[in-house]
Amino acid sequence: MKTLSHWIGGKPVEGVSGNFGPVYNPATGAQEKQVAFASADEVDAAVGAAREAFRTWGTSSLAKRTSVLFKYRELLDAHREEIARLITAEHGKVHSDALGEVARGLEIVELACGIPEKLKGELSTQVSTRVDVSSIRQSLGVVAGITPFNFPAMVPMWMFPIAIACGNTFVLKPSEKVPSAAFKLAELAAEAGLPDGVLNVVNGDKVAVDAILEHPDIAAVSFVGSTPIARYIHTTGTANGKRVQALGGAKNHMLVLPDADLDLAADSAINAAYGSAGERCMAISVVVAVGETADPLIGKIKERADRLRIGPGDAPASEMGPLITKVHRDKVASYVSGAAAQGADVVIDGTGYTVEGYEDGHWIGVSLLDHVTPEMDAYRDEIFGPVLAVVRVETYDEAIALMNNSPWGNGTAIFTRDGGAARRFQMEVEAGMVGVNVPIPVPVGYHSFGGWKDSLFGDHHIYGNDGVHFYTRGKVVTTRWPDPSDGGINLGFPSNH
Repeated sequence: MKTLSHWIGGKPVEGVSGNFGPVYNPATGAQEKQVAFASADEVDAAVGAAREAFRTWGTSSLAKRTSVLFKYRELLDAHREEIARLITAEHGKVHSDALGEVARGLEIVELACGIPEKLKGELSTQVSTRVDVSSIRQSLGVVAGITPFNFPAMVPMWMFPIAIACGNTFVLKPSEKVPSAAFKLAELAAEAGLPDGVLNVVNGDKVAVDAILEHPDIAAVSFVGSTPIARYIHTTGTANGKRVQALGGAKNHMLVLPDADLDLAADSAINAAYGSAGERCMAISVVVAVGETADPLIGKIKERADRLRIGPGDAPASEMGPLITKVHRDKVASYVSGAAAQGADVVIDGTGYTVEGYEDGHWIGVSLLDHVTPEMDAYRDEIFGPVLAVVRVETYDEAIALMNNSPWGNGTAIFTRDGGAARRFQMEVEAGMVGVNVPIPVPVGYHSFGGWKDSLFGDHHIYGNDGVHFYTRGKVVTTRWPDPSDGGINLGFPSNH
Protein backbone atom coordinates (compact mmCIF):
# COMPACT_ATOMS: atom_id res chain seq x y z
CA MET A 1 0.00 0.00 0.00
CA LYS A 2 1.32 3.43 -0.94
CA THR A 3 2.32 5.67 1.96
CA LEU A 4 2.11 9.44 1.53
CA SER A 5 4.72 11.46 3.38
CA HIS A 6 5.48 15.10 4.14
CA TRP A 7 7.18 17.80 2.06
CA ILE A 8 9.73 19.68 4.15
CA GLY A 9 12.62 21.85 3.02
CA GLY A 10 11.99 21.28 -0.67
CA LYS A 11 11.85 17.47 -0.68
CA PRO A 12 9.74 14.48 0.44
CA VAL A 13 10.36 13.48 4.05
CA GLU A 14 9.15 10.15 5.42
CA GLY A 15 7.04 10.26 8.53
CA VAL A 16 8.71 9.00 11.69
CA SER A 17 5.89 9.26 14.22
CA GLY A 18 4.65 5.74 13.47
CA ASN A 19 1.08 6.99 13.18
CA PHE A 20 -0.84 6.71 9.92
CA GLY A 21 -4.31 7.44 8.63
CA PRO A 22 -6.28 5.64 5.91
CA VAL A 23 -6.99 7.23 2.53
CA TYR A 24 -10.03 5.73 0.80
CA ASN A 25 -11.40 5.70 -2.70
CA PRO A 26 -14.97 6.83 -1.92
CA ALA A 27 -16.36 5.18 -5.06
CA THR A 28 -15.20 1.70 -4.03
CA GLY A 29 -14.98 2.14 -0.28
CA ALA A 30 -11.52 0.55 -0.37
CA GLN A 31 -8.46 1.90 1.39
CA GLU A 32 -5.88 2.51 -1.33
CA LYS A 33 -3.24 4.54 0.54
CA GLN A 34 -2.14 5.57 3.97
CA VAL A 35 -0.81 8.93 5.04
CA ALA A 36 1.82 9.60 7.68
CA PHE A 37 0.66 11.70 10.62
CA ALA A 38 3.15 14.28 11.80
CA SER A 39 4.26 14.56 15.40
CA ALA A 40 4.87 17.91 17.05
CA ASP A 41 8.59 17.45 16.33
CA GLU A 42 7.90 16.96 12.62
CA VAL A 43 5.78 20.11 12.55
CA ASP A 44 8.67 21.88 14.27
CA ALA A 45 11.01 20.64 11.52
CA ALA A 46 8.72 22.10 8.86
CA VAL A 47 8.52 25.40 10.74
CA GLY A 48 12.29 25.39 11.09
CA ALA A 49 12.70 24.94 7.33
CA ALA A 50 10.25 27.78 6.72
CA ARG A 51 11.99 30.01 9.26
CA GLU A 52 15.36 29.45 7.61
CA ALA A 53 13.93 30.06 4.14
CA PHE A 54 12.36 33.33 5.30
CA ARG A 55 15.81 34.79 5.88
CA THR A 56 16.27 35.17 2.12
CA TRP A 57 12.75 34.86 0.71
CA GLY A 58 11.42 37.61 2.98
CA THR A 59 13.92 40.07 1.53
CA SER A 60 13.76 38.81 -2.04
CA SER A 61 12.67 41.17 -4.79
CA LEU A 62 9.14 41.28 -6.13
CA ALA A 63 10.60 40.45 -9.51
CA LYS A 64 12.10 37.22 -8.11
CA ARG A 65 8.86 36.18 -6.43
CA THR A 66 6.66 36.88 -9.43
CA SER A 67 9.01 35.10 -11.84
CA VAL A 68 8.57 31.92 -9.76
CA LEU A 69 4.81 32.38 -9.56
CA PHE A 70 4.45 32.89 -13.32
CA LYS A 71 6.35 29.65 -13.89
CA TYR A 72 4.23 27.95 -11.24
CA ARG A 73 1.08 29.06 -12.99
CA GLU A 74 2.33 27.49 -16.24
CA LEU A 75 3.08 24.18 -14.53
CA LEU A 76 -0.28 24.07 -12.76
CA ASP A 77 -2.02 24.68 -16.05
CA ALA A 78 -0.03 21.91 -17.73
CA HIS A 79 -0.79 19.46 -14.89
CA ARG A 80 -4.41 20.37 -14.22
CA GLU A 81 -5.69 17.02 -15.53
CA GLU A 82 -3.33 15.10 -13.24
CA ILE A 83 -4.31 17.19 -10.22
CA ALA A 84 -7.99 16.70 -11.01
CA ARG A 85 -7.51 12.93 -11.16
CA LEU A 86 -5.88 12.96 -7.73
CA ILE A 87 -8.83 14.92 -6.36
CA THR A 88 -11.39 12.55 -7.87
CA ALA A 89 -9.57 9.47 -6.58
CA GLU A 90 -9.54 10.64 -2.96
CA HIS A 91 -12.54 12.96 -2.69
CA GLY A 92 -14.90 11.26 -5.14
CA LYS A 93 -16.15 14.36 -6.99
CA VAL A 94 -16.64 14.03 -10.73
CA HIS A 95 -13.73 14.91 -12.99
CA SER A 96 -15.33 18.04 -14.45
CA ASP A 97 -15.94 19.36 -10.94
CA ALA A 98 -12.34 18.61 -9.97
CA LEU A 99 -11.10 20.47 -13.06
CA GLY A 100 -13.26 23.43 -12.07
CA GLU A 101 -11.69 23.38 -8.62
CA VAL A 102 -8.20 23.58 -10.10
CA ALA A 103 -9.28 26.44 -12.36
CA ARG A 104 -10.62 28.45 -9.41
CA GLY A 105 -7.38 27.88 -7.53
CA LEU A 106 -5.44 29.09 -10.54
CA GLU A 107 -7.31 32.39 -10.32
CA ILE A 108 -5.58 33.09 -7.01
CA VAL A 109 -2.18 32.11 -8.38
CA GLU A 110 -2.77 34.62 -11.16
CA LEU A 111 -3.71 37.23 -8.57
CA ALA A 112 -0.46 36.47 -6.75
CA CYS A 113 1.47 36.96 -10.00
CA GLY A 114 0.31 40.59 -9.86
CA ILE A 115 1.41 41.11 -6.26
CA PRO A 116 3.57 44.18 -7.06
CA GLU A 117 0.37 46.10 -7.77
CA LYS A 118 -1.17 44.94 -4.48
CA LEU A 119 1.90 45.86 -2.42
CA LYS A 120 2.27 49.39 -3.72
CA GLY A 121 2.47 51.76 -0.77
CA GLU A 122 1.15 55.27 -0.29
CA LEU A 123 3.05 58.54 -0.08
CA SER A 124 2.10 61.96 1.23
CA THR A 125 4.67 64.63 0.51
CA GLN A 126 5.24 67.86 2.37
CA VAL A 127 2.97 67.02 5.31
CA SER A 128 5.11 69.50 7.15
CA THR A 129 8.09 71.50 5.97
CA ARG A 130 10.29 69.03 4.04
CA VAL A 131 8.55 66.08 5.79
CA ASP A 132 7.09 63.14 3.85
CA VAL A 133 5.01 60.23 5.16
CA SER A 134 4.77 56.84 3.45
CA SER A 135 2.82 53.67 4.22
CA ILE A 136 4.24 50.28 3.33
CA ARG A 137 3.26 46.64 3.90
CA GLN A 138 5.72 43.97 4.97
CA SER A 139 5.58 40.20 5.34
CA LEU A 140 4.87 38.48 8.66
CA GLY A 141 7.34 35.58 8.55
CA VAL A 142 6.25 31.95 8.84
CA VAL A 143 2.51 31.46 8.31
CA ALA A 144 0.37 28.33 8.13
CA GLY A 145 -2.79 26.99 6.53
CA ILE A 146 -5.12 24.20 7.64
CA THR A 147 -7.43 23.10 4.83
CA PRO A 148 -10.55 20.89 4.45
CA PHE A 149 -11.26 17.71 2.51
CA ASN A 150 -13.83 19.12 0.12
CA PHE A 151 -11.45 21.23 -2.00
CA PRO A 152 -8.02 19.58 -1.75
CA ALA A 153 -6.36 21.88 -4.31
CA MET A 154 -8.46 25.04 -4.46
CA VAL A 155 -8.48 26.01 -0.79
CA PRO A 156 -4.70 25.57 -0.34
CA MET A 157 -4.29 27.76 -3.44
CA TRP A 158 -6.53 30.35 -1.80
CA MET A 159 -3.81 30.68 0.84
CA PHE A 160 -0.18 29.95 0.07
CA PRO A 161 0.29 31.70 -3.32
CA ILE A 162 -0.67 35.08 -1.85
CA ALA A 163 1.24 34.40 1.36
CA ILE A 164 4.50 33.58 -0.42
CA ALA A 165 4.01 36.36 -2.96
CA CYS A 166 3.92 38.77 -0.02
CA GLY A 167 7.27 37.39 1.16
CA ASN A 168 6.16 34.90 3.81
CA THR A 169 7.05 31.24 4.02
CA PHE A 170 4.30 28.66 4.48
CA VAL A 171 3.43 25.44 6.32
CA LEU A 172 0.37 23.68 4.91
CA LYS A 173 -1.59 21.02 6.82
CA PRO A 174 -4.10 19.56 4.32
CA SER A 175 -6.97 17.27 5.25
CA GLU A 176 -5.68 13.80 6.05
CA LYS A 177 -8.53 12.37 3.96
CA VAL A 178 -7.25 13.89 0.69
CA PRO A 179 -3.47 14.47 0.94
CA SER A 180 -2.21 13.81 -2.60
CA ALA A 181 -3.24 17.05 -4.31
CA ALA A 182 -1.42 19.24 -1.77
CA PHE A 183 1.74 17.17 -2.14
CA LYS A 184 1.57 17.60 -5.93
CA LEU A 185 1.14 21.36 -5.52
CA ALA A 186 4.35 21.43 -3.47
CA GLU A 187 6.25 19.35 -6.02
CA LEU A 188 5.25 21.69 -8.84
CA ALA A 189 6.21 24.74 -6.78
CA ALA A 190 9.71 23.32 -6.37
CA GLU A 191 9.88 22.61 -10.09
CA ALA A 192 8.91 26.24 -10.71
CA GLY A 193 11.96 27.36 -8.76
CA LEU A 194 10.46 28.11 -5.35
CA PRO A 195 13.39 27.96 -2.91
CA ASP A 196 13.57 25.06 -0.46
CA GLY A 197 11.54 25.64 2.68
CA VAL A 198 9.29 28.39 1.34
CA LEU A 199 6.39 25.94 1.01
CA ASN A 200 6.14 22.91 3.31
CA VAL A 201 3.41 20.29 3.68
CA VAL A 202 2.84 18.28 6.85
CA ASN A 203 0.08 15.70 7.03
CA GLY A 204 -1.63 14.78 10.23
CA ASP A 205 -4.51 15.00 12.66
CA LYS A 206 -5.23 17.12 15.73
CA VAL A 207 -1.67 16.61 16.99
CA ALA A 208 -0.33 18.47 13.96
CA VAL A 209 -3.07 21.10 14.15
CA ASP A 210 -2.32 21.88 17.79
CA ALA A 211 1.41 21.98 17.10
CA ILE A 212 0.77 24.63 14.46
CA LEU A 213 -1.56 26.64 16.69
CA GLU A 214 0.92 26.60 19.58
CA HIS A 215 4.18 27.04 17.71
CA PRO A 216 5.85 30.32 18.72
CA ASP A 217 7.45 30.87 15.30
CA ILE A 218 4.17 30.82 13.34
CA ALA A 219 2.78 34.33 12.99
CA ALA A 220 -0.58 33.65 11.36
CA VAL A 221 -2.94 30.76 10.63
CA SER A 222 -5.59 30.43 7.92
CA PHE A 223 -8.33 27.82 8.21
CA VAL A 224 -11.37 26.63 6.26
CA GLY A 225 -13.69 24.01 7.71
CA SER A 226 -16.64 23.47 10.03
CA THR A 227 -17.84 26.12 12.47
CA PRO A 228 -16.93 24.24 15.68
CA ILE A 229 -13.36 23.67 14.46
CA ALA A 230 -13.10 27.22 13.11
CA ARG A 231 -14.06 28.54 16.54
CA TYR A 232 -11.43 26.28 18.14
CA ILE A 233 -8.75 27.36 15.66
CA HIS A 234 -9.50 31.03 16.28
CA THR A 235 -9.65 30.74 20.06
CA THR A 236 -6.50 28.64 20.35
CA GLY A 237 -4.50 30.51 17.73
CA THR A 238 -5.23 33.97 19.10
CA ALA A 239 -4.53 32.77 22.65
CA ASN A 240 -1.06 31.90 21.36
CA GLY A 241 -0.56 35.37 19.91
CA LYS A 242 -1.32 34.56 16.28
CA ARG A 243 -3.26 36.39 13.64
CA VAL A 244 -6.10 34.02 12.63
CA GLN A 245 -8.65 33.88 9.83
CA ALA A 246 -10.96 30.89 10.33
CA LEU A 247 -13.77 30.32 7.86
CA GLY A 248 -16.52 28.10 9.22
CA GLY A 249 -19.67 26.35 8.04
CA ALA A 250 -22.90 27.53 6.54
CA LYS A 251 -26.58 27.00 5.94
CA ASN A 252 -27.07 28.92 2.72
CA HIS A 253 -30.56 30.03 1.72
CA MET A 254 -31.90 30.68 -1.78
CA LEU A 255 -34.92 33.00 -1.82
CA VAL A 256 -37.32 32.53 -4.74
CA LEU A 257 -39.88 35.29 -5.27
CA PRO A 258 -43.15 34.74 -7.17
CA ASP A 259 -41.91 36.68 -10.22
CA ALA A 260 -38.76 34.55 -10.62
CA ASP A 261 -37.94 32.48 -13.69
CA LEU A 262 -38.76 29.11 -12.12
CA ASP A 263 -36.87 27.09 -14.72
CA LEU A 264 -33.73 29.09 -13.97
CA ALA A 265 -34.38 28.78 -10.25
CA ALA A 266 -34.87 25.00 -10.49
CA ASP A 267 -31.71 24.52 -12.57
CA SER A 268 -29.79 26.65 -10.10
CA ALA A 269 -31.15 24.80 -7.08
CA ILE A 270 -30.08 21.46 -8.57
CA ASN A 271 -26.57 22.71 -9.34
CA ALA A 272 -26.11 24.49 -6.04
CA ALA A 273 -27.59 21.81 -3.76
CA TYR A 274 -26.26 18.65 -5.37
CA GLY A 275 -23.03 19.69 -7.06
CA SER A 276 -19.99 18.10 -5.35
CA ALA A 277 -22.60 15.93 -3.60
CA GLY A 278 -23.42 18.93 -1.42
CA GLU A 279 -19.99 18.80 0.23
CA ARG A 280 -19.18 22.50 -0.02
CA CYS A 281 -19.71 25.42 2.30
CA MET A 282 -21.31 27.44 -0.50
CA ALA A 283 -23.93 24.79 -1.32
CA ILE A 284 -27.54 25.91 -1.26
CA SER A 285 -29.20 23.75 1.38
CA VAL A 286 -32.45 25.69 1.88
CA VAL A 287 -34.85 27.07 -0.72
CA VAL A 288 -37.18 29.69 0.71
CA ALA A 289 -40.24 29.77 -1.53
CA VAL A 290 -42.54 32.79 -1.25
CA GLY A 291 -46.29 32.56 -1.74
CA GLU A 292 -47.54 30.15 -4.40
CA THR A 293 -44.04 29.54 -5.72
CA ALA A 294 -43.35 26.34 -3.81
CA ASP A 295 -45.50 23.75 -5.61
CA PRO A 296 -44.43 24.49 -9.18
CA LEU A 297 -40.80 25.01 -8.12
CA ILE A 298 -40.64 21.72 -6.24
CA GLY A 299 -42.13 19.95 -9.25
CA LYS A 300 -39.43 21.37 -11.51
CA ILE A 301 -36.66 20.50 -9.03
CA LYS A 302 -37.93 16.94 -8.67
CA GLU A 303 -38.16 16.49 -12.42
CA ARG A 304 -34.52 17.50 -12.80
CA ALA A 305 -33.29 15.59 -9.75
CA ASP A 306 -34.78 12.35 -11.06
CA ARG A 307 -32.56 12.66 -14.13
CA LEU A 308 -29.26 13.14 -12.30
CA ARG A 309 -26.64 10.51 -13.05
CA ILE A 310 -24.76 9.38 -9.96
CA GLY A 311 -21.64 7.26 -10.26
CA PRO A 312 -17.85 7.08 -9.95
CA GLY A 313 -16.17 10.43 -10.40
CA ASP A 314 -13.92 9.13 -13.17
CA ALA A 315 -16.88 7.89 -15.27
CA PRO A 316 -17.60 10.47 -18.00
CA ALA A 317 -21.39 10.11 -17.60
CA SER A 318 -21.39 10.80 -13.85
CA GLU A 319 -22.79 14.12 -12.66
CA MET A 320 -22.45 13.44 -8.92
CA GLY A 321 -20.07 11.19 -7.05
CA PRO A 322 -20.03 9.53 -3.59
CA LEU A 323 -19.52 11.11 -0.19
CA ILE A 324 -16.10 11.23 1.41
CA THR A 325 -16.55 8.47 4.04
CA LYS A 326 -19.10 5.87 5.05
CA VAL A 327 -19.50 7.54 8.44
CA HIS A 328 -20.37 10.83 6.77
CA ARG A 329 -22.71 9.07 4.35
CA ASP A 330 -24.63 7.54 7.26
CA LYS A 331 -24.80 10.87 9.07
CA VAL A 332 -26.26 12.61 6.01
CA ALA A 333 -28.83 9.83 5.61
CA SER A 334 -29.91 10.23 9.21
CA TYR A 335 -31.05 13.79 8.54
CA VAL A 336 -33.48 12.58 5.87
CA SER A 337 -35.12 10.01 8.12
CA GLY A 338 -35.02 12.48 10.99
CA ALA A 339 -36.79 15.14 8.94
CA ALA A 340 -39.58 12.70 8.13
CA ALA A 341 -39.95 11.85 11.81
CA GLN A 342 -40.15 15.56 12.65
CA GLY A 343 -42.93 16.22 10.14
CA ALA A 344 -41.27 17.13 6.84
CA ASP A 345 -42.47 15.67 3.55
CA VAL A 346 -39.76 13.60 1.86
CA VAL A 347 -40.34 14.33 -1.83
CA ILE A 348 -37.19 12.40 -2.84
CA ASP A 349 -35.40 9.96 -0.55
CA GLY A 350 -31.89 9.20 -1.81
CA THR A 351 -30.66 7.33 1.22
CA GLY A 352 -30.96 3.85 -0.30
CA TYR A 353 -28.99 4.61 -3.44
CA THR A 354 -26.24 2.26 -4.63
CA VAL A 355 -24.22 1.94 -7.83
CA GLU A 356 -23.99 -1.44 -9.54
CA GLY A 357 -20.48 -2.81 -9.35
CA TYR A 358 -19.53 -0.31 -6.64
CA GLU A 359 -21.79 -1.50 -3.83
CA ASP A 360 -19.20 -0.82 -1.13
CA GLY A 361 -18.79 2.83 -2.12
CA HIS A 362 -20.00 5.72 0.02
CA TRP A 363 -23.13 6.27 -2.05
CA ILE A 364 -26.17 8.35 -1.39
CA GLY A 365 -28.70 9.77 -3.80
CA VAL A 366 -30.16 13.26 -3.74
CA SER A 367 -32.92 14.04 -1.26
CA LEU A 368 -35.58 16.76 -1.41
CA LEU A 369 -37.54 17.77 1.69
CA ASP A 370 -40.70 19.91 1.68
CA HIS A 371 -42.58 21.69 4.49
CA VAL A 372 -39.38 22.01 6.50
CA THR A 373 -39.58 24.31 9.53
CA PRO A 374 -36.83 26.11 11.46
CA GLU A 375 -37.24 23.78 14.44
CA MET A 376 -36.18 20.69 12.47
CA ASP A 377 -32.64 19.31 12.63
CA ALA A 378 -32.48 19.23 8.83
CA TYR A 379 -32.92 23.01 8.88
CA ARG A 380 -30.79 23.90 11.90
CA ASP A 381 -27.68 21.81 11.19
CA GLU A 382 -25.13 21.96 8.42
CA ILE A 383 -25.68 18.59 6.71
CA PHE A 384 -22.86 18.84 4.13
CA GLY A 385 -24.52 16.41 1.73
CA PRO A 386 -27.02 16.31 -1.16
CA VAL A 387 -30.09 17.22 0.89
CA LEU A 388 -32.20 20.22 -0.15
CA ALA A 389 -34.87 21.57 2.21
CA VAL A 390 -37.79 23.77 1.11
CA VAL A 391 -39.26 26.24 3.58
CA ARG A 392 -42.54 27.93 2.61
CA VAL A 393 -43.24 31.53 3.61
CA GLU A 394 -45.95 34.01 2.65
CA THR A 395 -43.98 37.24 2.24
CA TYR A 396 -40.56 38.67 1.51
CA ASP A 397 -40.41 40.14 5.02
CA GLU A 398 -41.04 36.72 6.54
CA ALA A 399 -38.31 35.27 4.35
CA ILE A 400 -35.68 37.86 5.25
CA ALA A 401 -36.45 37.49 8.96
CA LEU A 402 -36.04 33.71 8.67
CA MET A 403 -32.73 33.98 6.84
CA ASN A 404 -31.27 36.62 9.13
CA ASN A 405 -32.18 34.56 12.18
CA SER A 406 -29.70 31.89 11.07
CA PRO A 407 -26.49 31.74 13.12
CA TRP A 408 -24.55 31.48 9.86
CA GLY A 409 -23.99 34.17 7.28
CA ASN A 410 -21.83 32.68 4.55
CA GLY A 411 -23.60 32.93 1.19
CA THR A 412 -27.13 33.51 -0.04
CA ALA A 413 -29.06 34.13 -3.25
CA ILE A 414 -32.27 35.68 -4.50
CA PHE A 415 -34.12 34.77 -7.68
CA THR A 416 -36.34 37.50 -9.05
CA ARG A 417 -36.94 39.73 -12.07
CA ASP A 418 -37.50 42.75 -9.81
CA GLY A 419 -34.41 44.94 -9.55
CA GLY A 420 -35.81 46.85 -6.61
CA ALA A 421 -36.44 43.67 -4.64
CA ALA A 422 -32.97 42.39 -5.47
CA ARG A 423 -31.35 45.64 -4.35
CA ARG A 424 -33.30 45.64 -1.11
CA PHE A 425 -32.30 42.03 -0.49
CA GLN A 426 -28.59 42.60 -1.02
CA MET A 427 -28.70 45.45 1.48
CA GLU A 428 -30.83 43.70 4.11
CA VAL A 429 -29.61 40.10 4.14
CA GLU A 430 -26.99 39.27 6.76
CA ALA A 431 -24.45 37.32 4.74
CA GLY A 432 -20.98 37.96 3.41
CA MET A 433 -21.63 36.84 -0.18
CA VAL A 434 -24.84 37.51 -2.11
CA GLY A 435 -26.02 36.23 -5.48
CA VAL A 436 -28.73 37.82 -7.60
CA ASN A 437 -29.98 35.07 -9.90
CA VAL A 438 -26.62 33.44 -9.15
CA PRO A 439 -26.93 30.45 -6.81
CA ILE A 440 -23.31 30.08 -5.65
CA PRO A 441 -21.86 33.59 -5.37
CA VAL A 442 -18.20 32.64 -4.89
CA PRO A 443 -16.24 35.82 -5.66
CA VAL A 444 -13.61 35.94 -8.38
CA GLY A 445 -10.02 36.04 -7.22
CA TYR A 446 -9.64 39.79 -6.98
CA HIS A 447 -12.59 40.09 -4.58
CA SER A 448 -12.41 38.42 -1.17
CA PHE A 449 -14.28 35.30 0.00
CA GLY A 450 -15.87 35.08 3.42
CA GLY A 451 -19.06 35.17 5.44
CA TRP A 452 -20.51 36.81 8.53
CA LYS A 453 -21.53 35.60 11.98
CA ASP A 454 -20.62 31.95 12.70
CA SER A 455 -19.23 31.53 9.19
CA LEU A 456 -16.12 33.60 9.96
CA PHE A 457 -13.87 33.99 12.99
CA GLY A 458 -11.33 36.75 12.59
CA ASP A 459 -11.22 40.11 10.87
CA HIS A 460 -10.11 39.20 7.35
CA HIS A 461 -11.80 37.32 4.53
CA ILE A 462 -9.66 35.07 2.36
CA TYR A 463 -7.79 35.99 -0.87
CA GLY A 464 -8.33 39.29 -2.74
CA ASN A 465 -7.34 42.47 -0.91
CA ASP A 466 -8.25 40.96 2.45
CA GLY A 467 -5.85 38.09 1.78
CA VAL A 468 -2.99 40.47 1.03
CA HIS A 469 -3.72 42.46 4.19
CA PHE A 470 -3.91 39.30 6.30
CA TYR A 471 -0.47 38.11 5.18
CA THR A 472 1.19 41.51 5.63
CA ARG A 473 1.34 44.22 8.26
CA GLY A 474 1.45 47.95 7.76
CA LYS A 475 4.21 50.32 8.62
CA VAL A 476 4.21 54.10 8.40
CA VAL A 477 7.49 55.94 7.79
CA THR A 478 7.87 59.66 8.45
CA THR A 479 10.93 61.16 6.72
CA ARG A 480 12.60 64.52 6.94
CA TRP A 481 15.64 65.36 4.88
CA PRO A 482 16.80 68.82 5.89
CA ASP A 483 17.77 71.15 3.15
CA PRO A 484 21.56 71.45 2.83
CA SER A 485 21.24 75.12 3.75
CA ASP A 486 19.72 74.24 7.13
CA GLY A 487 21.94 73.96 10.15
CA GLY A 488 21.76 73.02 13.79
CA ILE A 489 19.93 70.28 15.67
CA ASN A 490 16.25 70.23 16.59
CA LEU A 491 15.02 67.38 18.80
CA GLY A 492 11.39 68.53 18.92
CA PHE A 493 8.38 67.57 16.84
CA PRO A 494 8.18 69.22 13.42
CA SER A 495 5.80 72.14 13.38
CA ASN A 496 2.75 72.01 11.12
CA HIS A 497 3.44 74.94 8.87
